[in-house]
Amino acid sequence: MAATRLKKSQVQRGIRHLRDVGAAENLAPIIWRRKAGYMFSDGPADWIEHEKKPLAQVLGRHTRMITGTLAPHLARCPDDEWAQLVAAQLTGVSATLAQLSK
Repeated sequence: MAATRLKKSQVQRGIRHLRDVGAAENLAPIIWRRKAGYMFSDGPADWIEHEKKPLAQVLGRHTRMITGTLAPHLARCPDDEWAQLVAAQLTGVSATLAQLSK
């Protein structure tokens, strides 16, 4: 933002555009690291590390959904067909996300 004098939203939009263009043209992906910020990388290990972070975040959201909302629902209404369906589906999704985010 300091280098371009653009607003934060404009910089974010620009980065999303670069990601889309880079993906469409098979260029090196843009990754983000805490110490380095946004950068281009040609290393598959960097890409994998970058891909695992959002998967771990989604896993956390699913886990909180299961423990904070769905489990109490099932405890109060164990025969609820909807809650049983959601529990079965989210359990499978959570297992997959846990494997992918390792």
